[in-house]
Amino acid sequence: MTTELIIEDLVVGDGKAAVKGALITTHYTGTLLDGTVFDSSHLKGRPFQCVIGTGRVIKGWDQGLMGMQVGGKRKLFVPAHLAYGERQIGEHIKPNSDLYFEIELLEVLTRD
Repeated sequence: MTTELIIEDLVVGDGKAAVKGALITTHYTGTLLDGTVFDSSHLKGRPFQCVIGTGRVIKGWDQGLMGMQVGGKRKLFVPAHLAYGERQIGEHIKPNSDLYFEIELLEVLTRD
């Protein structure tokens, strides 16, 4: 298995691009390599907001969402060291887990 972040654009957006420090709104589904869903904004019934590029989310998101444009859908393969590393998260994410995310970028807010 690779130790690199893999970014695959499923749909290229045409809206505002995600930049460091922007507040982004996404819908996402996170799965383990075996397909087990461990987290999903869809299941929670509301989009997820975070500030990107400043260490508030896993490194795989900080790196993998840069430059993504609103309206886009992107699949990320996030190796363990760019995800949660040696930490166990909840019942599903074991230490050293590689993760997949499918992310739809809904909105980008910047201070400009």
